Amino acid sequence: MYAAVKDVKPLDGHRLLIRFANGEERIFDVTPYLSLGRFAELRDPSVFSSVAVKFDGIEWANHLDLDPELLYEKGMAREAI
Repeated sequence: MYAAVKDVKPLDGHRLLIRFANGEERIFDVTPYLSLGRFAELRDPSVFSSVAVKFDGIEWANHLDLDPELLYEKGMAREAI
């Protein structure tokens, strides 16, 4: 299933609340990626909070992005939180 991102909101603890085109909301934890190359830049709260929907995925102001399949597969259903 292809799940396009329709909305994203930064949360505390380097997590994202993501709403997909199918209506589902998932929480995606960015913490495991913060030690990978340029993703360390997301430790800065102003950079992390710059996240926005870009095409069907998400992108930060520093041009780092994540695709919707990863966000959907690795995100936890909001009800499960």
